[in-house]
Amino acid sequence: MSLISPHAIIEEGAIIGPDVEIGAFCFISSQAKIGQGTKIAQGVHICGNTTIGKHNEIFSHAVLGSIPQDLKYAGEEVELIIGDYNKIREFTLFNPGTLGGGGKTIIGDHNLFMGYVHLGHDVIVGNHCILANAATIAGHVEMGNYVVVGGMTPVHQFVKIGSYAMIAGAAALSQDVPPFCLAEGNRAVLRGLNLTGLRRHLERQDIDALRSAYRELFESGQPLQIQAAKLLEEQPNVHVQQMCNFIMESTRGIPFERKNNGQ
Repeated sequence: MSLISPHAIIEEGAIIGPDVEIGAFCFISSQAKIGQGTKIAQGVHICGNTTIGKHNEIFSHAVLGSIPQDLKYAGEEVELIIGDYNKIREFTLFNPGTLGGGGKTIIGDHNLFMGYVHLGHDVIVGNHCILANAATIAGHVEMGNYVVVGGMTPVHQFVKIGSYAMIAGAAALSQDVPPFCLAEGNRAVLRGLNLTGLRRHLERQDIDALRSAYRELFESGQPLQIQAAKLLEEQPNVHVQQMCNFIMESTRGIPFERKNNGQ
């Protein structure tokens, strides 16, 4: 049985699943769909065509689904889709998509969004990601699974962040970060592999293969695309293949400090 405060405003047409909790002074739009067991604290606004999955925790004063901060937006139908078991902390702001990005902002499962995190229009977030306080994600950004973005870090529009990557706090990221890598600085550049994260999830032989691949890609002084293509042919490890394919497909480039003749 759902527990809904009499002081919440729920527009006619909203779909509320079983065992949902909605606190006082919340606003739920007529197009909203809220899945089983989701808890919504006081003062949350769920706007527009927003779908929220099962067993999410949404803390006070989050605003989900308000119109995109894009001057081209002209009132067209757009959507915000949130998966299951996410924690969305206080004063977060998630925007829906735009026509230019397919009309959808999509968030996966088991993510943690700390206070004041902003997700812009058309963002795609995978599963098990952590975005620390005041991380600011611009439109059309895509991130894989198990990504960590540090506090106070802005990410430029259209950037892609690969799975198991980490972006340090107070960085400013404007280029793509391959999976398994660590980036920091303003502007952010690669500093190595995200070894702390990798040790939690990968086997030792996989980490060793990625270490070797990282040296060949970013420390050899050779052109990055050539090295990536070479490793794709020579290295069968699935994680190395994933990293190299990401590099080959990057459109914004990879931020790393280039060596001269291997020095």
